[in-house]
Amino acid sequence: MKISELSERSGVPVATVKFYIREGMLPRGEAVSATRAEYGDGHLARLRVIAALSDVRGLPLARVREVLALIDAPSDEPVETLGRAVGALPPYVASDRDDYPLARAAIAELGLTYDPDFTAVAQLDEALRALEAAGLDATPAVLRRYGDAMRQVAAEELAPLAGMPLDQAVTYAVLGTALYEPVMLALRRLAHHHLLVADTRDR
Repeated sequence: MKISELSERSGVPVATVKFYIREGMLPRGEAVSATRAEYGDGHLARLRVIAALSDVRGLPLARVREVLALIDAPSDEPVETLGRAVGALPPYVASDRDDYPLARAAIAELGLTYDPDFTAVAQLDEALRALEAAGLDATPAVLRRYGDAMRQVAAEELAPLAGMPLDQAVTYAVLGTALYEPVMLALRRLAHHHLLVADTRDR
């Protein structure tokens, strides 16, 4: 397909497509003449990934590049790849400390794995500090309520990885981490709305 068709099918303006090509985020098309190149379904899929990361998640361009780099050249270690993917996603927190005491205590309470180099540990520590500062409940009982639910969600999400080749598994894990989080957040808020509406009707 021509670049104009690629733009039309992806919903990405031609000028933006050319920018992604110049930046190395999108491979060049196959040259068929001095002034024309052909693009395939792989280019279309790549553009949709870029659009999802930048539009749906609102990631800065530098972070989109990080996620694309993980997809293009994943580590042989799934834990390392997932950790780097999490680090490319908001919330962005400083993770230059050796220990995160609030997160460490919460993770121990939940029976999870504490690794201070895993970005989500710093994210949890900052989130717990914010709860404390606001005077909101962060007791073990509350943490377990969230932790048990998230462990079940994580198990369901990771189940399909078992039958996938490594390259597909990495793409699934990275994009799944990036793009399912807004779905989970929206579903949680919809559940709040539904329960509040139902409670009002029952009164």
